[in-house]
Amino acid sequence: MAVGVFDLFSIGIGPSSSHTVGPMRAAAVFSEELASSGVLEQVASLRVDLYGSLAATGHGHGTMTAILLGLEGFHPELILPDEVEERLAAIDATGTLQLAGSVALPYGVKDMVLRPLTILPRHTNGMTFAVSDAEGNVLHEATFFSVGGGFIVREGEEDAALKELDESKKELPLPFRTAAELLEHCGAQGLSISEVMLVNERASRSEEEIREGLLHIYSVMEGCVEVSLQREGLLPGGLKVRRRAPDWHERLLKEDKDRDPKYWQEWVNLIALAVNEENASGGRVVTAPTNGAAGIIPAVLYYALHFAPGMDQATQEDRDDVVVKFLLTAGAVGVLYKEQASISGAEVGCQGEVGSASSMAAAGLAEVMGGTPAQVENAAEIAMEHNLGLTCDPIGGLVQVPCIERNAIAAAKAINAAKMALWGDGSHRVSLDEVIVTMRETGKDMSSKYKETAMGGLAVNVVAC
Repeated sequence: MAVGVFDLFSIGIGPSSSHTVGPMRAAAVFSEELASSGVLEQVASLRVDLYGSLAATGHGHGTMTAILLGLEGFHPELILPDEVEERLAAIDATGTLQLAGSVALPYGVKDMVLRPLTILPRHTNGMTFAVSDAEGNVLHEATFFSVGGGFIVREGEEDAALKELDESKKELPLPFRTAAELLEHCGAQGLSISEVMLVNERASRSEEEIREGLLHIYSVMEGCVEVSLQREGLLPGGLKVRRRAPDWHERLLKEDKDRDPKYWQEWVNLIALAVNEENASGGRVVTAPTNGAAGIIPAVLYYALHFAPGMDQATQEDRDDVVVKFLLTAGAVGVLYKEQASISGAEVGCQGEVGSASSMAAAGLAEVMGGTPAQVENAAEIAMEHNLGLTCDPIGGLVQVPCIERNAIAAAKAINAAKMALWGDGSHRVSLDEVIVTMRETGKDMSSKYKETAMGGLAVNVVAC
């Protein structure tokens, strides 16, 4: 299917969409295939091979445990944090996995085969699942790639998937792959960017379903912040990173009792930190468009709802309208990155995650603040232009340093980009399409050690313990 807003904003668990959500989803698909093919009862052994970035940083990203949950039949958008803890504790205690929820196999994290230096041709985030019977005969085998944002592609079906994508796009009323095509639709139809996206979303669901779905997405974002603000202590993983959001929130409540506009950046920082601390804890988050960048859009949307002109007089319906319009616009820009470049840190570095999210957020804010389509496109371009070349070098393979603070910085960049665009008339020298292509090419040229492998940058220059 054509990439839509609910593909870019999906509910999952932390800490990584490409290393946690995608692998869990692939493992769940594999387990369902075993159940439906009739070979499940014959399974006597299981083998899981992880390649490239999945193997290099899998422990810090929760890849192996996510795969165990997926093999038991759990999906990232449905499983709750309590279920995660319960099942992983049971697997650890018994050393037994419930394959597809019904066949007990002695299997755990230590049994997975890690191949960090082997990069499969399609993508660095590769994984192979295979099951055999008691005689060693392979009953079923499949290789998947986690290509960013929780999206997965099966080996051998890449061309078919692209063909299906192209065919499904033809069914859209206003298909677009580039910003130029998107702006052309806006001009020809007299629509805003969010309205173009809404027209396309209505091809697969009703307007009421779209609205309810997007408001639910935002409610999960809000819930993520609320849970995070109740947690204290250190983040898991060994870096001994202290949670800052609860203390910051307490201080803000004391210093800013009347929501003074001069504190807007402190609130934006707080929301971004809270979301990404919860993500680093393996909590429930919304990929936006990835887990590593999950705090940027909630933080900028918080700014739109609390500090944008006129919002102090807004009704609940007005606020809901802002949420829907913001997410539709951000989704439209996300489609451009997903189809023209990549949102995978393992493929193009953090410019593909934090950069894309900052660009999407800038567009959403510019739209809800009354920007024209040209100004919205300009806002998205400015935000990405100043995230080009951003590397992905997590210390200890954990989505903590520099990831958490990076979300707060990128949220501020998005707000500034939107404000700069709104002070212009929409005309600008560099187009969003040119910046997206540049991001893609920069990612190709970037050394692999700076693309979520923990083999370069801060990951090797900062002692992890």
